[in-house]
Amino acid sequence: MTAAAQGTPRRAGRPPRGVLSRERITSAAVAQIAAEGYEGLTMSALARRLRVAPSAVYNHASSKQEVLRWVQDHVMTMVDFSAFATEPWDEAVRRWAWSYREVFARHAPLVPVIAVMPVTDAAETLRMYEEVTRGFLAAGWPEERVVPAIVALESFIYGSALDVSAPSNIFDSGALGPEFPVFTSAVRSAAGEGAGDSAEGAGNAADVAFSTGLEALITGLKRQLTE
Repeated sequence: MTAAAQGTPRRAGRPPRGVLSRERITSAAVAQIAAEGYEGLTMSALARRLRVAPSAVYNHASSKQEVLRWVQDHVMTMVDFSAFATEPWDEAVRRWAWSYREVFARHAPLVPVIAVMPVTDAAETLRMYEEVTRGFLAAGWPEERVVPAIVALESFIYGSALDVSAPSNIFDSGALGPEFPVFTSAVRSAAGEGAGDSAEGAGNAADVAFSTGLEALITGLKRQLTE
């Protein structure tokens, strides 16, 4: 007796790329932003990348904003903030900032998106901020000064994440060098023996700049605690 005769329903045909999930949609959104920027992320474009109908995406995510919140949470889970529970405040900030910058240097196209996104209902992002705030308070920071300090650090971190992918010759004054000799000399001194002439050298220069700025921020913020 056939399955139909027995009343057993036929199995539906296989979906072309497997069942959609939050993880698949998030991964596709990250890839879409990396390829075409924030403007290129639409629900229709996302559906094309996933090879499904737009309605299938909407069955899982109600809007582009919800997808972006998933992307935000996905990326923030990569940031290591564990030191705030175990290390002195300055070392915890240092480790968190380096991790944060490394994550967004790998996802530079997301910086303009995530930097201005509300954290409403973004559980993983809020978890990071919760632990960072606890670390600040444990170090003696007045509650009303914690968020401004975090925003100051994040502003620097996001800019530094973009700096990692900047061209190595970004400060090359070219034929105008003789007209601006002081700055040109300083650029050559910072590059040091041609270190800025390669991608590796450019990365090292970005690390030096990040370390310089981060230590200045940490020192300045620590000083504020004593005022």
